[in-house]
Amino acid sequence: MKKMPLQFLLFLVLSGFTLSCNNKSKEENLQEDSTETGLPDSDSKNNSTKNDTQPFDINSIPVSDAALSDIPFFSLPNNIIYQNKPLNRDYDEIYFPLTKGSTLEKISGKSFKSYLVEDDKGSSDWSLPYLLKSYDDAIKSVGGVLVFEGEISKEQSDYLKANATYLGEEGSIDYWNEPVKVYVIRKAAGDNIYIQLYGNSASGAIQVVQKEPFKQTITLLKADQIQNDLNEKGKAVLHINFDTDKASLKPDGQDAVAEIAKVLQANKDLKIEINGYTDNAGTADRNQKLSEARAEAVKNEIIKTGIETGRLTAKGFGQEAPIADNSTEDGKAQNRRVELVKR
Repeated sequence: MKKMPLQFLLFLVLSGFTLSCNNKSKEENLQEDSTETGLPDSDSKNNSTKNDTQPFDINSIPVSDAALSDIPFFSLPNNIIYQNKPLNRDYDEIYFPLTKGSTLEKISGKSFKSYLVEDDKGSSDWSLPYLLKSYDDAIKSVGGVLVFEGEISKEQSDYLKANATYLGEEGSIDYWNEPVKVYVIRKAAGDNIYIQLYGNSASGAIQVVQKEPFKQTITLLKADQIQNDLNEKGKAVLHINFDTDKASLKPDGQDAVAEIAKVLQANKDLKIEINGYTDNAGTADRNQKLSEARAEAVKNEIIKTGIETGRLTAKGFGQEAPIADNSTEDGKAQNRRVELVKR
């Protein structure tokens, strides 16, 4: 075998060294370019995914000191109108996607919802970018922060369908087909404002909630009012408080029973039927049994005061015959009731 000349071997070694240095230089330059242009490397991608699933923290939002009017806080952009009469409620519960991948958060308080469409009498056709840009600028101008933008996950979608009873009513958002944008305006008093928007090529929707605690407006009927209602209407409607999903009376529920007993003690010939009702939370079968148990519990507590058993009957009607809207907390509270019917 013929030996290679020494000069040729030296040439090969030097060529390999030069090629190695060039490749290394290219890799370093690529990493530098990635850093300068914001292209994600493997570590930053992992960190981004981790941050997307972190729980929402209201303390991460700067406090806004902007003076705002009443809900919905902002006027409509030019050439856009509400499709129908907006839903404006003193209290409601609406779910918001606040971070990617985490469970939707239920925000309770004063609410506003409506579909948004083009004004047929206006001078411009519908434009989704115009709608979104108008609200984006307006909300950010008062210290609002965009906290979520995009489509919700399948897990979030399933959670929403299982818990949000208001889907399909005025102002509902089609999370399953279109991206949604969610903003938060943090207020010093804690009455933070949550706004979500969505739209497509023909229309949009807006939902607004100003967070605040539920204010109870139901008061205890006294014996004289119960008596008047029985005389004038033939029945009296009472909102007797029980332990959640149970037939055991709370202390103020015991007070209500005491008022019923006073009426029966003052009218020895009076006989009443005690009818129990629930809201629509849970299954119809469960609500039927719960209403029966609660009516029976009221009857038994009245008997303990010395009223004869024959003057009382108890029936349950479950979630049938609601007297208010079950899609709101206030309506549900109205439907959880006991009716005393004169026999």
